[in-house]
This record gives sequence, C-alpha cells and structure tokens, in this order.
Amino acid sequence: MMRGLDTTVRRLRRKVFEEVARLGFKSNPETLNDDMEAIPYKMVNEDTKIKYRESVYRARAIVRERLRLAMGLSLRPENKPVHLTAGVEASNISDKYYEPPLMQVIPSACEACEEKGYEVSNMCKGCLAHPCMEVCPKGAISFVKGKSYIDQSKCIKCGKCKSVCPYDAIAKKERPCQKACGVGAITSDKMGRAYIDSDKCVSCGMCMVSCPFGAISDKSQIFQLARALKEGDHIIAEIAPAFYGQFGDNITPRNLKAALMELGFKEVYEVALGADIGAIAEAHHYVEKVTTGELPFLLTSCCPSWAMLAKKFFPDLIDEVSQELTPMVATARTIKQEHPNAKVVFIGPCAAKKLEAMRRSVRSDVDFVVTFEELQAMFDAKDIDLSQYAAESSFHNATGAGRGYAVAGGVADAIKKCVNTYYPDVEVHIEHAEGLADCKKILTLAKAGRMNGCLIEGMGCPGGCVAGAGTNIPVAKAQKKIQDFVKASSKQVPPKELEEIELK
Repeated sequence: MMRGLDTTVRRLRRKVFEEVARLGFKSNPETLNDDMEAIPYKMVNEDTKIKYRESVYRARAIVRERLRLAMGLSLRPENKPVHLTAGVEASNISDKYYEPPLMQVIPSACEACEEKGYEVSNMCKGCLAHPCMEVCPKGAISFVKGKSYIDQSKCIKCGKCKSVCPYDAIAKKERPCQKACGVGAITSDKMGRAYIDSDKCVSCGMCMVSCPFGAISDKSQIFQLARALKEGDHIIAEIAPAFYGQFGDNITPRNLKAALMELGFKEVYEVALGADIGAIAEAHHYVEKVTTGELPFLLTSCCPSWAMLAKKFFPDLIDEVSQELTPMVATARTIKQEHPNAKVVFIGPCAAKKLEAMRRSVRSDVDFVVTFEELQAMFDAKDIDLSQYAAESSFHNATGAGRGYAVAGGVADAIKKCVNTYYPDVEVHIEHAEGLADCKKILTLAKAGRMNGCLIEGMGCPGGCVAGAGTNIPVAKAQKKIQDFVKASSKQVPPKELEEIELK
C-alpha cells in the first residue's frame, strides 16, 4: 500500500494542483493560455530535481494531461489534434460543474501492466519435491534447466503453485489499479493499457491512489475555486470530520479555520454537525421502520461510492438505502438557509463527493468540492503556513458521534449510540463493510435475506473516510487522530430534540 507515503507520484499531483491554484488566484484571462502552456516546462526541465520519467518530453506530455484534469477539463483524444488550452474559456468561471467520468486513465502515463499472472523468479532452487508441479491442475509447470517454468498458455492463474512454494519463488503479477477496484471496473484497452468502465465505476478513487505510475487522475475545481476566492465572492467552507491531523501533527481546528479565512473564506462550518443531524434521523428511522418489520434492514447513505454501488449493482435494494440527507448536504442546506447568497465549498477526503455534489437535487446546495490534498496545494500556492495562523474560536461544537463518521464503523456506531440513548429498550443489530469488494458481499447477503433487522454501514474506502483518495496522511495515523478528536468532544451524543442547529 502506498497510502500516506510521500512518493514522487504524490509530489507530482500536489505540484500540478499548486500551479493550477496559482493560475486561479492570478486569474488573468489575457495571459491564461500562455500561463498554462508554461507550467509543463516549469515543472519538467533539465534542472528539475524530481525526475518524473525517463524522458522530459514524455513527462511534459503527462503533466499537460494532468493539468487539463486539474482545470476541470477532459483528457484530449489520442487520434486528433486538440490544443492544451482547448475548452479553457468555458472553464474560466466560478460555477464549473464536474462532468463524469471523474476518474480517468492518462494513456501516455499508463505502463500497460499485466492484468494477472504468475511467474517464476530467480529465487527458485529447483527443489527435488517440486510441489509447484505437483499441485498444478493443468500441468502448466515443468522443469527447464533445473528451474520451474510456467507455460502461460496452460496456466489458469489459480495460484496454487505460489501457495506451496517453500522459497516464495513464484510471484503473482497483478495490475495494482485493477486489484484495488472492488467493483471490477478496470479492464484493458486494445493496447493493453488500463481502461475504466464508467458503467461500473463508482468513483471511489482507490485505483488512482494505487497506481505506482500516477496514470489515473480525477478532475478538480481548484482553479475555479481559487478564482472565486480572489474575486471576493461570499464563500463558506464546510469541512468534513476526517480533517483532523490531515494538515500537520500540531495543526488545531483554530489553525485550520484561520488559514481558511486567510485563503478568502468568509466562514467555516463543521460537517460533523450534519452528521449529528443524520445520526438522529437514521436512529428514528431504524426504530420506526426496521424494528417494526416495515423494512427488512437499513443501509446508510453517507458514503457516495457505497450508495452508488447499491444503486448500480443492487437496484432491488433501493428502498432500503436511507433517504436522509448526507452530512455534506445537510450542513450545506443549513448554511444556505442562513446565507442564501453564499457559495458553499465541501472540503473532505473523498473523490466521489465531487459527483454527489453534481446531482440535480444537490447542485444548489454545494457549489464546490475539493479534497484535503487539493486544499493543501491551495495553501502552498498562497505560501500559507498553517502553524502561523490561529482563529479566536474553534469550529462549532459537533458531538463525538458526528465526528466519528470519519472512520469505518463510525456511522453505524453513531446511530447505535443515538438509538441506545433515545430508545434504551431497543436492541440494535449492526453490520458494516469497508472496501467495495466487502460492500458487494454484504449487499449480496442482504438481498438473500441474511441481514434482516440490521443497520448496515458501507464504506467504499477500506478504513473509512480517513482512507479516501484525497487524504494527506497514512490511514492508521488518521484513524488514531479521529479517535482523539472524538474523545476530546465535550458532547458525545446529540440531543433527541435536535431539529434545528444554531451553528453560530
């Protein structure tokens, strides 16, 4: 797992985001095209300390495509000439929406990894027992020059040879992006490069963070957001509970709030408040619908990849997906009630939230979605050191239950706490899955009637929101930070009567 490591791929992504944010803050339409053209040469040249590729020309070609995605544009086709800045005029606006597909493979960056296969390495000792040969069901293994050899035309890729080799001399070769995809959305194009089937993809971004060549990227709104902030629009940030620890070990909510205000935001709200509202509503829903037998089970809805998975692959279960507003939307609607002319920016760990915000029912509530990774790049573009800023007050006081939404199991735990508090005589049956492969398994069991009476939480990313594609630190470290944040909360469970929240 590369998650949380400061790799060349991560530095490349961050640098592209930083340069695009700088373009937005500069926001000069007269020089925009020239400024865009200059970025690949600024990032990749003979003096560049980081060598992104074996050739500066290929490296620049890849940076150009990353640049387009970071500007909210689509990749250019390979079979006809399209200029780097084509379409940029239409993107030089403050209300540019994301257009699917969100996750895209950059063809020039893809190394066309093998989909799956087994190969004998030089660790083979040519042992007398040759168990690999004995267990092969297809006779695909023979001895050649005293070493095991796998005939790929006969191999069915079952892996039995690897499991019995006493020297671990048989390697499993597997495409990393494909392995990370829990819905089988990644195949190969006619040139052997990775291809994402948009009909299956649920935009979790696990392929993007698992590709060691940085060949997969998503679209961004940082250019448009930076432009809107520079123009002085009334923009309010709502920040997801997974933020804690993402911007440095000693960075407090007060530091982050002040840095956001320095960036140009007018106010900062905590999305955990929307999570509190959702936990209360789903606790009532569980007791009123599931324990009475009106619904067989209840599926949480706050993870967009999980909800998209249920709707794409298990349409029969649509009625069991919670209809409550997600924390992002609940918080945004509360903000817009108080500030009807403001633009709302969701800042979080999740790539899939970018598409959730583009749904017709949500568009008027959430105007921008950026990740923690993209926000850090915006701070870098403005040379903002978060440790040098501190607001007079912290975020609004959400409860431990809402803040716990950031880790796997946290959503179900918050709802369970609410049920136990409001309905002490009701027993709650919890099931939760993390990672799309496990999510598919649990939904299959639910469809078969094996989960009746349960509250089922699904998280598209293994580890929960803190493991999202737009995070900055290792998952285990992030989980510990959230545990500390939850424990430090002055209130652990929201009051039952919470119908309106005073956010100020």
